[in-house]
Amino acid sequence: MIRIAHINKQFGETQVLKDISLSFEQGKTNLIIGKSGSGKTVLMKCLVGLLEADSGSIFYDSRDFRTMNTRARKALRKEMGMLFQGSALFDSMTVTDNVIFPLDMFTDKSRGEKVKRADFCLDRVNLHNVGHLYPSELSGGMKKRVAIARAIAIGPKYLFCDEPNSGLDPPTAILIDKLISEITKELDITTVVNTHDLNSVMEIGDNVAFIHQGNLWWTGSNREILHTDNPELNSFVYATELMKSLRQ
Repeated sequence: MIRIAHINKQFGETQVLKDISLSFEQGKTNLIIGKSGSGKTVLMKCLVGLLEADSGSIFYDSRDFRTMNTRARKALRKEMGMLFQGSALFDSMTVTDNVIFPLDMFTDKSRGEKVKRADFCLDRVNLHNVGHLYPSELSGGMKKRVAIARAIAIGPKYLFCDEPNSGLDPPTAILIDKLISEITKELDITTVVNTHDLNSVMEIGDNVAFIHQGNLWWTGSNREILHTDNPELNSFVYATELMKSLRQ
């Protein structure tokens, strides 16, 4: 579990995050949603230490991330997997070496052990016999699956996904959503997903937090999100004509 308490973040005169307190449950897909500029990306960056919150606490189980020294943070980062928006694969590396990359950083396993682990993770995301290929030879959906394999290679307790469906066609996006959800439950990890994709919310939103203008505006599940009286959330959810027609 990850728990944050009274998180604030300001850039110059603009306060981006305003006293946010929230819990992300283990074994669940925890979604952060909101319009562009709402603060959801800043919140995720604060969670993983890419940005420092100005105040508040971030607890990984009972460990306060914000009070940790550099050595303790490095140890905790060995428990984190990250799926970046653009997959962030290394073009000069094969698929296998991309998956091995975090193992090179955080473990002293032999090359053979790393390759075996990479093959296992690629198999888990339904990619077979592609380890010798380079990212340029893969489709967008395959790149996302390689990125997921890399994110789980070290056996993380915490998985962070930044806009995992960005740039994907709807059928492929659904496959990625289901894969993230399956891995979350299978490995019993705490997964945090940053998205503005309503399909993802409805498919895998065990817990949903809506950020509006830097405030935590609403929390609930994908079953509850269509039946709320919150006007700002409804404006976000029913922004398209298709969603408006479903409401009628």
